[in-house]
Amino acid sequence: MGDLRTSKVQNTDSYSTIAKQIRKLCLQLGICIVLMLGLAFAVVLVGFGGFGSKEYVSLPDDVYYLDYNVYNLSFSKKNERIKEGFEIFRNTAQHLGPRQTDPTNMYAGNNLACASCHLNGGTKPYAAPLIGVVKRFPQYRGREDKMGTIEERINGCMERSMNGRMMPKDSDKMKSLLAYLEWLGRATPSNGKIEGQGFLPVEIPDRAVDLEHGELVFQRNCVECHGADGQGASQEDGTYLYPPLWGDDSYNNGAGMTRVITAAQFIKGNMPYGTTFDSPVLTDEESYDVAGYINQKSRPTKPHREVDFPDLAKKPVSTPYGPYSDHFSEEQHQLGPFQPIMEYYKNEFDIVKSK
Repeated sequence: MGDLRTSKVQNTDSYSTIAKQIRKLCLQLGICIVLMLGLAFAVVLVGFGGFGSKEYVSLPDDVYYLDYNVYNLSFSKKNERIKEGFEIFRNTAQHLGPRQTDPTNMYAGNNLACASCHLNGGTKPYAAPLIGVVKRFPQYRGREDKMGTIEERINGCMERSMNGRMMPKDSDKMKSLLAYLEWLGRATPSNGKIEGQGFLPVEIPDRAVDLEHGELVFQRNCVECHGADGQGASQEDGTYLYPPLWGDDSYNNGAGMTRVITAAQFIKGNMPYGTTFDSPVLTDEESYDVAGYINQKSRPTKPHREVDFPDLAKKPVSTPYGPYSDHFSEEQHQLGPFQPIMEYYKNEFDIVKSK
C-alpha cells in the first residue's frame, strides 16, 4: 500500500510538472502570436500612413496627376496620331535621325531623342515639361528676336540639341509630334502656363566654375550612367539608354544646354537619374561646377551661330559664344563669374538677367 501511495504521488507530481510546462509553452506561443500580429498591424499602418510618419510629396500642379500613358487611349485616327507622336518623341533617331531607313526623312543629326532632355515623356516637373507648351505659342524668342511658332521652336531643337536640320512644318512627322504635345496640354489653362515649367532655380555661386571640382562631381555621380568618357550607354538598336554628354553624337555648341546656368538648373532638379525637384542630390555649387565641366568638352559646332540674338543685349550671360554687347571675355561667359556680367546689363541696359 505504501508503494502504491508513493507511486500515485510521483505520478501526480509528474502530471503537475507536465501541466506547468504546457501552460508555459502556451503562454510563450501566445506572446509570439501577439507580437506577430502586432508587427503585421504596424506594417499595415506604416503602409497606409497610419503613424503619420510617411509624407507624400505634392506635385507642383494638378495637371501632373493626369494619365499620360498613350497606350491607354482607345483606337481612333486621332489617338493613333498621338501615339505616333509619342513614338517619335521617345525614339527620335529611328523616325527622324540616323536610325531611320529613308534618308530624305533624316532631320536629326544624332541619336538623341526628345525624351533625352524632356524626361518622362515631357511630363516631369522641372525637367522642361511640355505639358501646355503648344498653348504658350506664338512666343517671343530672343534668339531670333521675333514671335515664333511652336513648329519653329521644335526645329530649333532639331538644329541644336539634335544637331540636325529643320523639317517641313507641314510634314506628317511634325503633325504627329504636335498631336502628342497638344494632348499633353489638354487640361491646362488657355495660356498653357503651369507650375514646374522650365528647370529648378539655382543660386549661382559668386565665382568662376571650378573645373577640378566639376570633374570630381562627375566621377562620383555621373559615370554610372554616362560612363567615364561621357558617352552614355547604348541599347542594342543603337539608341541610348543614357545619352552622351559630349562628343560627336551629343548636342552641339549652339544648344541651350551649353549654357552653364541652364545646364546647372537641369542637373540640380534631375540628376543623378531619378532625382526629383523636391529632393535634389547635388548642391547648387556641385551642379554649377559639373555643368561647367561637361560643357568644356568637345562637341559638334552649330553653323551660323553669329546670327543668334540679333539684339545682343538680350543674349543670356552664360551663352558660350560671341559676339556680345559687352567687354567680358568669351571664357567668362562660359565659366563665370556671372554676377559682374549681370550687373553690367542691369546698369547699362536696365535688363535683369538670370541665365
